[in-house]
Amino acid sequence: MSKKIGLATVTALVIGSQVGAGVFLLPSSLAAYGTLALLGWVFSAIGAILLALIFGKLCMHIPKAGGPHVYVNAAFGAKAAFFTGWAYWIISWTTNIAVIVAAIGYLTPILGRTSKLTNLGLEIFFFSLLTGINLRGTAFAGIVEVVLTILKCIPLIIIPCAGLFFFNIENFYPINPNNLPVTSVIAQSSLLTFWAFVGLESATANANVIKNPEKTVPLAVIYGTISVALLYALNSIGIMGVVPNKELALSNAPYVDATTNIFGPGWDVVIGIVAFLACIGTLNAWILTSGQIAYGAAKDKLFPAFFGKTNNFGAPSNSILIAFIGTIPLLIMTTSDNLVQQVTMITDAGVTGFLIIYVVCMIAFIKMYYKIHRIYSIIAFLAMGFCLWVILSSGTLNIMLCLLIVISGIPIYILQLRKHSL
Repeated sequence: MSKKIGLATVTALVIGSQVGAGVFLLPSSLAAYGTLALLGWVFSAIGAILLALIFGKLCMHIPKAGGPHVYVNAAFGAKAAFFTGWAYWIISWTTNIAVIVAAIGYLTPILGRTSKLTNLGLEIFFFSLLTGINLRGTAFAGIVEVVLTILKCIPLIIIPCAGLFFFNIENFYPINPNNLPVTSVIAQSSLLTFWAFVGLESATANANVIKNPEKTVPLAVIYGTISVALLYALNSIGIMGVVPNKELALSNAPYVDATTNIFGPGWDVVIGIVAFLACIGTLNAWILTSGQIAYGAAKDKLFPAFFGKTNNFGAPSNSILIAFIGTIPLLIMTTSDNLVQQVTMITDAGVTGFLIIYVVCMIAFIKMYYKIHRIYSIIAFLAMGFCLWVILSSGTLNIMLCLLIVISGIPIYILQLRKHSL
């Protein structure tokens, strides 16, 4: 049986699952909203921390593997828990596609222009490598995650700090370049920035492989989310202070532009490596988490027992391998230009799906604990309101795709219904 992981590793898992490709692209996306976009970071960070507080409290009360479905099961029963667990599991590994594709894309400064077939080969290679690491057990995958988190966070601290010596306050003007309503700017920038916090609850899915989960998970979720919020704030302000707004809005590689302004040309390779490591770290964290989601659901008899099988290293091998096999055809689809957009659409829907699951978990907390945790129930209500606000901003199509993901679990539900009384 694999050794259980402690606070440092779990915190790295929380940070690693959130800090990915988005941090390297968001400065350009937010530039259209000017300095007011920083308010989006404030709102999304507050929303993420509120969610972190509630997920931490939920795990204190119910320190079991699987994450959200565990809390929904306790509050609403097995039927609601199955579809929550199913949607959470499907979303957790299908959204990895965008991370894998982005990771290889960031190697372009090193490899140069490569064919789609070469890219596919590299994507499958690194995905297989990380899958193999996770099959060696949680402790080994956790060590890898700690190393990757350190490697990607160090440059994300050094670059914006170095940028403070080249800081130009004039780069923060205009404050609202397109003269949009302030409420609209906050809503749109919050929608963009909150996506960077998705995964804050990942530690709760791994509760069974964590030492003293009722104490460790709440601390890791809160410390990790606050650390990510500070890291994002530092980088947003640092990049905006170094690169003029007009240049930032048109940039395809804002970190390359920032490092060029600070250190001179030739840093695209370094940024490519850092971005690659950021994506790989996120991917490793989600392979670990997705395996534990299905494993926990199987142990609760929501998923077929097959998902609950472990190997000699204590890893939920069947769950990990099923997600691996399911991802490969979707990766192959990305070699077609037409299907790239479809995969991106599924990924966007996945983010909306996470938010919907967060809402259900907040409702579950209020239902179960409003009498003994009145202050936390207010926090849960505020977090739920924030998630609903972001969901409504994401569009009807994404919500419909989330519904299709839920419906796709009906055959498995019927199968389990015959075996167990769900």
